[in-house]
Formats: sequence, structure tokens, C-alpha cells
Amino acid sequence: MTHYVDSEVGRLGTVLLHRPGPELARLTPRNNDSLLFDAIPWVGRAQEEHDAFAAALRERGVEVLYLATLLAETLAVEDARAELTEEVLRSPRLGDTLRARVADHLSYLDPAALADVLTAGLAHEELRISSERPGGLVYTLMDRHDFVIDPLPNLLFTRDSSLWIGDRVGVTSLAMPARRRETTLTDAIYRHHPRFAGTEFVYRPSLEHLEGGDVLLLAPGVLAVGVGERTTPAGAERLGRQVFAAGLAHTILVVPIAQERATMHLDTVCTMVDVDAVLMYPNIASTLSAYTVIAGGDGEDPRVDGPAPFLRAAADAMDLDLLRVIDTGLDPVTAEREQWDDGNNTLALAPRLCVGYERNTETNAQLERAGIEVIPIAGSELGSGRGGPRCMSCPITREPLPVNG
Repeated sequence: MTHYVDSEVGRLGTVLLHRPGPELARLTPRNNDSLLFDAIPWVGRAQEEHDAFAAALRERGVEVLYLATLLAETLAVEDARAELTEEVLRSPRLGDTLRARVADHLSYLDPAALADVLTAGLAHEELRISSERPGGLVYTLMDRHDFVIDPLPNLLFTRDSSLWIGDRVGVTSLAMPARRRETTLTDAIYRHHPRFAGTEFVYRPSLEHLEGGDVLLLAPGVLAVGVGERTTPAGAERLGRQVFAAGLAHTILVVPIAQERATMHLDTVCTMVDVDAVLMYPNIASTLSAYTVIAGGDGEDPRVDGPAPFLRAAADAMDLDLLRVIDTGLDPVTAEREQWDDGNNTLALAPRLCVGYERNTETNAQLERAGIEVIPIAGSELGSGRGGPRCMSCPITREPLPVNG
């Protein structure tokens, strides 16, 4: 099966989602900050909202794959099961006695149950121990509310852990410790699941920090990479070298963004809604800059030019006279509120067709006035982890765009 993505707006064919599950129920006021959530979500409502999101995609002809299903199927492959189990057991927090008890616990689980543990974690009270086989010192000193295996509530945001560029997948290198195991699961799926047999990689988790929310495929051969809170300049440079070597791009725009919670990724301030149009947070539209990185010749380093205004550099790289900008909100207060509520974080299903959170009424109205159809979805609970429709989706196939856009 061919998987291919060369833009942000080509008609979406297949997408990878993760339906929120018991990992969200693990969030408490004690741990939500360390697990990167701003609030404690209502899990049942979050699932309803996500189901409606997936249904909206299917109604437009999009094939929806679920990460948990793929993971369970991957764990039926013995090598994948051994690899993922070993990765969990390597944690230095466990100690030898507890490590042995965890290994024993996991060995009894079928693939679906093991997938649940690897995503939702294993609580102190859930570990099978007995008086004959006690948990040892580490287990005894743990708080009863602690986790032996931490949950992964941010799996919801499938965009960050992998992205497709052309016919190759990049499994990213996540910056925050609470999320790093996500890429272990994603990497195993792409390497061991039969659907992805033969897939070539353009990025791996062992490389410099790079997150999918910071990578925009502006046009065939043209990428924008945000550097800020999550993606480092070294990660942007590494991605550039990788895609240049693979012939997947000729130009990378490296875009510095503020290292703030509200602007953690480039796609929190800018997403594409047409082949020549972006939705942008107006407070930064005129100040965002970019460094243009162009592939060098044989044996030469890439050339770096700039900085230049992002909109001008992007238009030049995309061979456009002008890159149209649609602002989120008319007044500064509305713009700031809707940017915090992921108003800029839309998912394009095709040129001039996107999914956005229904609560961002002014942003959606701006899009409609610009000729962009918006499919509104509820997100009062889904947004508690700071992410919108683009964050929650990893496109695996899109119809190719003409090279000239």
C-alpha cells in the first residue's frame, strides 16, 4: 500500500488518530502539569467529541486508522512485543525486583491488554504481586497513587510523534520527558505492522529534538519548520539534511517562534487552508521571520539565507506572487482568546475545506468569508491538552498537488 503526503491541503485519504481512552482518566490535579495538560478532562465527553471528529472525517471519505488498534496488531508480532516490553523494563526507576515483577505481569497479557498498559500505564495497585513474590523495596516505597508505568495522555496528539513527507515517514524526537515513550510505540508500528511493510524512514527518535506540530508541508518540495519550545535548531537542521539527501524537498524555511505554552508549535500560530492561503495569528503575522535553507550540491552543506519576513520567504519558496493570510479574529482580545483555543490549528481535508473547533466563532467566520468551508467540531474537553484538529491527526495519504501549486 502506498502512503504519500506532499502538502498540507491535498485531499486527505488516510489519517492516523488516537481515540482518548483510560490514559486520560489517569490525570489528576497531582499530575496534570507534569503530563502537560492544563485541566482535568471529562473523559466520556472527550471521547464523544473525538468520535464526532472521526465521523466528520469519514463523512468526507477519509479512512480513519486508530493508533491503539494498530498497536495491538503490532504486538501480535513477537519481535515487536519483545522490543516494546524491553523498552518499558529498561526504566531505571524500577530496580531489579520490581522489574522482574513487571516483566511477569506483562507476560500474561494478550496483545490488546498489553497495548492498554503501554498507553494507559500501570498503577501501583494494579501490579500483580503476592506474599510469595513481593514487589521489593522500590514498590514498597512508592505511593499507592504512583505509576509503575506512566500513562501517555498526549497520544491523542498523533501529529507530534510522526509525520509523512512524500513516501517516507519521520518518527520524531519529542522534547518533553512525559511524551518520549510515544515515539517508541509509533516507531514499532511503522516497522512491524504489516500495513507499513517496506516503509522507509526520513527521521528517527534517536535524532535531535523535532516535533510534528512544528513541520508544515507548504508545497511539494517546500517545508516550514518552527523552532521554539519543542523543536530545536539542531532538529530543524537535521530534518533539512535528511529530506535533502532523500530528494524530498529543495527548500526548508526555519521559523523561530516564541517559547511559550500558547505557541508551543508552529501549527498553533499558522496552518494552511488552501494552496496559497494560511490561517495566522494576527499578532505575529507581520513579525514572523524565516531563514531559508536550500540544499547544497554534492558534499556541500545546505545554504542558509535570511532572515526575511516569513510570508515573503514562503511565497518565494512556493513560487507564488503572494501568500494569502486569513487572520484569526478582528480585535486583539478576540484574536488572543481564539489563538489560545486553537483557532489557528485547523486540519485541511482538501483545498478550501478544513476542520476547526466550533467555539472559535470569529476565526471560523473569517475563514468562511475568505471562501474556506469549515467543518465545526466540539472541543471543550479535547482542547484541555492544548491541541486542535491538526494536532490530533497524522495524515498518511493525501492526493498529490501539482508541483507549481
